[in-house]
Amino acid sequence: MTQTAAAMTAEHLSKTYIRRTRGRGILGLTGREAVQVKALQDVSFRMEAGEIVGLIGPNGAGKSTMVKLLTGILTPTGGSCTVDGLIPWKDRRAHVRRLGTVFGQRTQLWWDVPIRDSYALLRDIYALREDRWRRRLGELTDALDLGELLDAPLRQLSLGQRMRAELCGSLLHEPAWLFLDEPTIGLDAVSKLKLRDVLREENRTRGTGILLTTHDMDDMLALCRRVMVLGHGRLLYDGGLQELLQRYDREHTLRCVFSGTPRFGSLPQGVALRQEEGAWLLTFLPGQIPVREVLQLVLAAGELREMTLREMNVDRMIAGMYAEMSL
Repeated sequence: MTQTAAAMTAEHLSKTYIRRTRGRGILGLTGREAVQVKALQDVSFRMEAGEIVGLIGPNGAGKSTMVKLLTGILTPTGGSCTVDGLIPWKDRRAHVRRLGTVFGQRTQLWWDVPIRDSYALLRDIYALREDRWRRRLGELTDALDLGELLDAPLRQLSLGQRMRAELCGSLLHEPAWLFLDEPTIGLDAVSKLKLRDVLREENRTRGTGILLTTHDMDDMLALCRRVMVLGHGRLLYDGGLQELLQRYDREHTLRCVFSGTPRFGSLPQGVALRQEEGAWLLTFLPGQIPVREVLQLVLAAGELREMTLREMNVDRMIAGMYAEMSL
């Protein structure tokens, strides 16, 4: 792969951990063995500046390991990587000045102090000019609805507020690249929408390259045109999201709420019907039964109040890929 400065490239990137098994005896120390765990195997890709790319895969697929290699937290066992011409684990000080990170299960802000003080410390860490820092802080607190929370310590914030505060801290120094590891996990719908809006705007106005790991299909549909799929440490797919969905999204569910009790009559083969919390769910394979035919069944069944089309979730889609590839 040809490299240019404003891009992220990985060539045959690999990472192997050594895990020691429990031995015999009361303390489990006798006869312990070292076992190699291949977290990442021969991964190559290129990501241009200004792209938003989704990184998906089941737990243990190697997503977090790859993000840690790209941010310079880990050193690879084999292969190479550059981000804007810098090697993350060798040029770490220069590299991290151009990065922002948000990890859904970790925090970069200080737990017991007002978040305003955390932002002031980040200003000093990144050596930001006072006027630039104040302007940027104002932009982000407005966009993320943090104005009334600046004097509250992080521990007093809800999960959604905390993640918005984390994103603000990661964007204060206007990074060229943003790494997001499950940033919307556990968030309510309003907080998810707010984070997505800000990410889209940062990408549009500043050209921020964003690598997003997630299990949330809605995150991907809202933000990503391109996705990379990891499985067993290998890169199984790198391409368009819509092409991936067309190939593997083989099951849709139509969730319907009626004013009264619907009368569906006999259903065609391949359509399954069940009730769930006051709604009726019709599951079908769009490749076998056109969506319009299922819609006709619903409209003929009764007075419709609400209808939502659910696509297959990420885990089931990847399970289909595993089955196809005999993994």
